Amino acid sequence: MPTLARYGDSKLPALVLLHGFLGSKADWLPLLPSLSQQFHCVCLDLPGHGEHQPALSAVNLAAGFDFCVQDILSRLDRLGLSTFHLYGYSLGGRIALHLAKAHPERLRSLLLESCHPGLTSAQERSARAEQDALWAERLVTLSSQDFLTLWYQQAVFADMRPEQRRRTIAMRANMLDSHPKATLKAIYLATSLSAQETLWDVPASLACPCHFFAGQQDAKFHTLAKEWQLQAPLQVHQIAGAGHNIHQSAPAALMATLLPLLTAS
Repeated sequence: MPTLARYGDSKLPALVLLHGFLGSKADWLPLLPSLSQQFHCVCLDLPGHGEHQPALSAVNLAAGFDFCVQDILSRLDRLGLSTFHLYGYSLGGRIALHLAKAHPERLRSLLLESCHPGLTSAQERSARAEQDALWAERLVTLSSQDFLTLWYQQAVFADMRPEQRRRTIAMRANMLDSHPKATLKAIYLATSLSAQETLWDVPASLACPCHFFAGQQDAKFHTLAKEWQLQAPLQVHQIAGAGHNIHQSAPAALMATLLPLLTAS
């Protein structure tokens, strides 16, 4: 089964889209009718997600983010894409930051949605490692329905409407049940925020524009983005009517801001 999907004329500038944890390449469908008119959109399944179920070794998992970056670049290289716009949401944004740090020459712009640049204290890292270990155990011991019900009760998803939450849980449960969960668990732990580099300085190292999209209803990440903006050449855009997952909850509002930025880059 394909681990990526392509939309739009391949002669157009490339736009690579990286989904978040529990997502898949299909998460970008609400944006594609507009984006694919002006860009060659490449939507990838991250390792352990969707149809991308690679065999993982201890070396892969120890590499964590570096493994994910190389996995993505190897697939893009096979498509002949040397440079591209890069858009990442949540986990996908954190992986995008690692890619930007390792290979800045490949980016035409960096676009981050609800993405954390890294914890800055040992205490925060320790607390996050404990929290993620608990979620990883729940992932493999609970039914998909029960796990997702708990997952989407987290404060960061408080903006989700009841019907939207029910639809999301049903869709994600079907996807989780389609593959063994061990690979997803391993990737989740290998890319834990507790294991992530501190990447607050990445925008300053890039020659291309760097943008951050924060939902108006996502106070945590909007505050984080404004703090980050004080330290780095990062343009922050607040999207009305959206929470943490902007491209799902407010695609039209996101596109109204995103398209002019992309076409200007």
